[in-house]
Amino acid sequence: MAPRVRPTRIPIGRGRAVVLWPEDALAGLSRRVGPGGADVVVTSPPYNIGVRYGRYRDDRPRDEYLAWTGRVGAAVAAALAADGSFFLNVAGTPKDPWLPWDVAREVGRSLVLQNVVHWVKSIAIERRAAGRSAGLATDLALGHYKPVVSDRYLHGAHEYVFHFTHRGDVRLDRLAIGVPYQDKSNVGRWRRAGGDRRCRGNTWFLPYPTIRERARDRPHPATFPPELAEWCVRLHGQAKARTVVDPFVGIGSSAVAAARLGVDFVGFDIDPEYLRAAAERVRRALATPPETPRS
Repeated sequence: MAPRVRPTRIPIGRGRAVVLWPEDALAGLSRRVGPGGADVVVTSPPYNIGVRYGRYRDDRPRDEYLAWTGRVGAAVAAALAADGSFFLNVAGTPKDPWLPWDVAREVGRSLVLQNVVHWVKSIAIERRAAGRSAGLATDLALGHYKPVVSDRYLHGAHEYVFHFTHRGDVRLDRLAIGVPYQDKSNVGRWRRAGGDRRCRGNTWFLPYPTIRERARDRPHPATFPPELAEWCVRLHGQAKARTVVDPFVGIGSSAVAAARLGVDFVGFDIDPEYLRAAAERVRRALATPPETPRS
């Protein structure tokens, strides 16, 4: 008889909890979440680019990898509520820029691609382009990126977040992560402005926080900041996000986001070391306020 799988359960208040399962999500989604049990799924699966994970081989044959992502898409579709949202973070490489779109096409066999978000991790803004109202004293270069040593390719400063739904018609709370109007005359000009706040659009500048100690602050080779998952949940609509799920939770950025928002969370990973780090990050987040502004 196989040993019984036991999750880590962290209460986050009001009867809600972050639950982390040490098992493969393809089986776990149906066993632990069930049909339609996930209101929001937000995740970043392995990209098959040779990243050194603890217990996963990240250099599978491309056809095998894409077939696997298709099975992930089908499993998520089965677990996703009728009006749920699936936010899928994927990046390519300079030599393989088609990879994110090939993954999206596989997932698109089971779900409809409703939005494409460009997560900008680093950006350069010239003072002239920002305009006088920005009040810049100099040009800005913001955020972090992984340098590319090449005379053929540019540094990769962005990744994709594909937003899938069942029918492509899920209504979003766009102003939940909205931004103030730069030109305040637009507040009165646009009938639907509804105050000094507009849709952020599909480009999200969200840099990684500077880390002081890699082994402690980011003991995982491929993560996204918790704020990215938080923005996804808030965009879907926090009030209707009763359960958030991450099939590849890693060290728990999405779990931290759910804990901060106070919504139930279910995460899966096959690496117990990552899950221990995820649990510690959640407990630390509950004990201290977030350092980065959320929008």
